[in-house]
Amino acid sequence: MNENIKHLSSVATQKEKIRQRYKGIDMDELDVIPAIPQESFYDDQHDKRVAVYARVSTDSSRQTSSYELQKNHYQDVIQRHPGWHLIEIYADEGISGTSLQHRDSFVRMINDCYAGKIDLIVTKSVSRFARNVLDCIGYVRKLAALQSPIGIFFETENLYTLNSNSEMSLSFISTLAQEESHNKSEIMNASIEMRFRRGIFLTPPLLGYDQDEDGNLVIHEEEAKTVRLIFFMYLYGYTCQEIADTLSSLGRRTKKGNTNWSPSSILNILQNERHCGDVLARKTWTPNYLDHKVKKNKQDRNQYCQRNHHQPIISRDDFIAVQRLISNAKYGNKGILPELHVITNGALKGFVSVNPRWAGFKAADYRLASESIYDDMIKIPSKTLEVNTGDFDLRGYEIARSQFFDTANKVFITFSSGSLSFSTECVRKFQSNFVELLIHPGIQLIAIRPVNRNEKNAIQWSRQLNGQIISRNTSGAAYLPNLYELFNWKLDCKYRIQGIKKHNNNDEAVLIFSLQDTEVLIPTDSLELSKDNEQIKVSFEEDVKPIGTKKRILAFPEEWVYTFGNDYYHSQSVQLSNFSDDDWNLKNQGTPFISDSPLKITSTKEIEKTIETMIYGMKQETNNERNN
Repeated sequence: MNENIKHLSSVATQKEKIRQRYKGIDMDELDVIPAIPQESFYDDQHDKRVAVYARVSTDSSRQTSSYELQKNHYQDVIQRHPGWHLIEIYADEGISGTSLQHRDSFVRMINDCYAGKIDLIVTKSVSRFARNVLDCIGYVRKLAALQSPIGIFFETENLYTLNSNSEMSLSFISTLAQEESHNKSEIMNASIEMRFRRGIFLTPPLLGYDQDEDGNLVIHEEEAKTVRLIFFMYLYGYTCQEIADTLSSLGRRTKKGNTNWSPSSILNILQNERHCGDVLARKTWTPNYLDHKVKKNKQDRNQYCQRNHHQPIISRDDFIAVQRLISNAKYGNKGILPELHVITNGALKGFVSVNPRWAGFKAADYRLASESIYDDMIKIPSKTLEVNTGDFDLRGYEIARSQFFDTANKVFITFSSGSLSFSTECVRKFQSNFVELLIHPGIQLIAIRPVNRNEKNAIQWSRQLNGQIISRNTSGAAYLPNLYELFNWKLDCKYRIQGIKKHNNNDEAVLIFSLQDTEVLIPTDSLELSKDNEQIKVSFEEDVKPIGTKKRILAFPEEWVYTFGNDYYHSQSVQLSNFSDDDWNLKNQGTPFISDSPLKITSTKEIEKTIETMIYGMKQETNNERNN
């Protein structure tokens, strides 16, 4: 009890001391040194070096008049204001205010502020200065924080940024300016969408065409000659650099009238579908209205395509052929349009040779090529088994899968979406460092046979190291995505298939891999275990150690859970019925697969003749112009 009384008394004493301290002292004992009063912006008569910033968002003639009026107006304002001296009028014409990109004058003005050349910035409004909240507020604060603070005066809003109460108003106004830009962007996008839906397309200047009074594309014959020459030269095997050099030497003019050509300008012409009479609208789009960065439209927005929109300069088939050549140029193809080859007889009947350097074929092409040699649907033939008296009855027995055992010294092939690898045991089955990869989509088989390195579809799968044959990873970026699609595989997974070597009495040999025995290597970060299923979680972490690596876990088809392997009498050997005879004809070359609608490409002879004729005529025109 006494302790509580003492505590309360101590607290009361402390409070009383605080009250006495804050009563202060007599003002007569204190000398106050007054601050220099800050002059109002409007009453300030000191000399100031003033910069004016003017901007218009487009380069139309109307906006140009606005731009000139701003400049003239602020020249008069500064002349009327005592003490103000104009340093420069920094002006950006035809530039958006939502980003600093391309606003060269604005950036130069800010740098001059940092260099101490400017004391004050005057501009028409917040929206003229910046339509991006972060840019606007950020630069206002940076300029105010300089050793000699620099203020910005916004005339329309009557706002001076060095006033202590200006930032809240500036925040609201700049936010509204940014949202106004957002609304304009949305309205513009909606307008473009409505135009495209009605087949009203934008028609920028295009080499080979002019526009009539209604905006329709009309062939400009002189420019069209250049376009035809570009396409024919590329089909004939010339590179973009070689085409650009040829056109420059001939003095051919671009759409802007230049005679210096670049490989990129050639590529742009080759990839423009309007030259074959079609229109594809919205190839690119702008995700953010603030930074205006353009991205390729990968089905992020609707695209609109109209075929036969206008008169073509190049046939559609020639255009498609050029696109295939362009898409495969990075894989080493130059001036070739390969065909799929399918084997029509022998043990490899129905197998399609995989071209390792051509991405133009699609998954459906491989399937159609294989089916094209059969009169009816592909059927795996039934196999009659003969048994003798005294043989074991193995009905109900299964041949255990070799995948359940150690895979060391086993023949297997591993696929990823970008490369192909073979086990050491696999490459040592043949003495050749080069092989050909063949697939049969119908019976789900992959075959590998040795070939000469000069074969068009040869793949180098091994190399020599210290006298030993070792496997070599093979790039497959050109064709593996198509195989993944063909086999319904996931691109982020790897797939491993064990195989066997088949050979006959005629010294013919081939490696066969059955897709029915495919193992999957799944990325560990893609596995999502259920948080509610504790049993699975405990079993996975404590009872079972996953097979594979830290990055990938080995997985098997679900049906393998219920069996040890294939039924003894119906094993995968049924798929290999073509290999039951001794006459396999493994060296049979495939025949070209011709689809129902093959491309009707201009013949090589006609292309060659046209190129010669056009170049000769252009040289004559150039010489005549020089002589005149």
